[in-house]
Amino acid sequence: MAENGAYQRTGKSLRNSAVALLLQIIQLLLGFFSRKIFLDYLGTEVLGLNSTASSLLNFLNLAELGIGNAVAFSLYRPIFSQDNKTIREIVALQGWLYRRVALFVIGASVVAMFFFPMIFTKMELPMSYAYASFAVLLLSSMLGYFVNYKQVVLTADQKDYKVQLSFRLTMIVKVAFQMAAVAFLPHPYLWWLIFEALFAIIAAILLVRTVHREYPFLRGRVKVARRATPDATGEGEEVVTLDKYPDILSKIKQLFIHKIGFYATVQITPLLIYAFTSLSLVAIYGNYLVLSNSLNALLLALFASITASVGNMIAEGDGKLIMKVFRELFTSRFYLMAFSSVILWFLAEPFIEIWIGPQYLLSRRTLLLIILNFYLTGMYVVMEIYINACGLFRDVWATIAQVIVYLTLALVLGHYMGLDGVLLAGVIQLVLLTVLWRPYFLFRHGIMQPVVRYWLLYGKLLLAGGAAVAAGTLILSLLPQPDGSVVSFIIYAAEVCIIFALLLFGALYAAERGMRTFVERIFRTVSHR
Repeated sequence: MAENGAYQRTGKSLRNSAVALLLQIIQLLLGFFSRKIFLDYLGTEVLGLNSTASSLLNFLNLAELGIGNAVAFSLYRPIFSQDNKTIREIVALQGWLYRRVALFVIGASVVAMFFFPMIFTKMELPMSYAYASFAVLLLSSMLGYFVNYKQVVLTADQKDYKVQLSFRLTMIVKVAFQMAAVAFLPHPYLWWLIFEALFAIIAAILLVRTVHREYPFLRGRVKVARRATPDATGEGEEVVTLDKYPDILSKIKQLFIHKIGFYATVQITPLLIYAFTSLSLVAIYGNYLVLSNSLNALLLALFASITASVGNMIAEGDGKLIMKVFRELFTSRFYLMAFSSVILWFLAEPFIEIWIGPQYLLSRRTLLLIILNFYLTGMYVVMEIYINACGLFRDVWATIAQVIVYLTLALVLGHYMGLDGVLLAGVIQLVLLTVLWRPYFLFRHGIMQPVVRYWLLYGKLLLAGGAAVAAGTLILSLLPQPDGSVVSFIIYAAEVCIIFALLLFGALYAAERGMRTFVERIFRTVSHR
């Protein structure tokens, strides 16, 4: 029975990952074309403005407090036991909390807009651009709080592919309309904003319809009261009180601190870069982020629905299986991150030259720092999956220390080194938090295994991967380099991908049992289905 459960979990994960990966590839390819068109017709100032406004709004969204993660964790058990009443109550509680968060974000956004003349003092565009951009982004954000929040049930129930089909397809169509409007219609930025708002509304409607079709019991209204009182219940009305699920509120408080850490180290980065440089450099840096974020999105698509599967597995309490699956996921993740990092190192610059021109290149040192941030963030995904599945959010002191370290280093190093200093600060804080502390915390309180098993595993992977990369670099140096043409780049890219994909896979397959059992699990799941 446990074997059948493992096959079902793996099968659902494969289905979700396949759909997410396919749509992400389409979105990735479309994103490269759209970035080129937006740069040509809108300019670096407009794109830099959008990045900065988006970061500002994401910072205000800290008020979300991690409600979504806490609710998802709380839904695993009632979904497993098909307890529709509990699911309905938890989702109603989420909606009640989200509405209050939305009101706070709206109020904070209005206050923030009063300071736009100071925030965008170096901007050469009319100030109306900043207000319009921020307003449209705010609308999309509010739809998430008031309408889209029920999608958490699909994700927790390992049906994330339905979210992808209803939401991401709409976003792909949106970008296509924006590209056409920017290229062929007058007032291109106005049309960009109109389609941004219109398709956000369409996506929200489609997503709600998907949730209600899958879970019709979520259509009914559930009243939320702060505490149980005689007048809290209306005749024929279902009521849930906040104190019925104290664990959700407790984890939300813990996740709030973790949210601050995430946004302080990721979302505030464009603001810091803008503070020490310019909107144009933010946009040029954004071109590199398009590459790294696109790769990261593809990799996340492969792991998108695994948290729910791991949560289900952890509920079974089989410690041997938990560790076995961790080795498989961590090893496969290392293979993907090492391969992607090498791809960025060898192909980012020639691709950007062909894509948008050599004037948008940054230094090799900057590229190395971008790749290190990309790699360290990506390698943390498996750790984060297990931490979320175990509900281990109480190490708030670590995130507070992370924020202090990052902001201090970013301000000091950014002052002396500019963009590179901000990126170096990110690398240092990621090493301290995701490489040193969080593995110890997870293995001691979640997996219940000595953390030395993790260090030995990681060390083995680094040695095997390093040997493969060194061998691949030597082979590649003997081959012709790209001459700036599209054909030579395609040939060179194919050589890079084939050489490192085979060498890394062979080295890890030979060195680590987790790689071998992971491949075996995939083949058995496919044949079992």
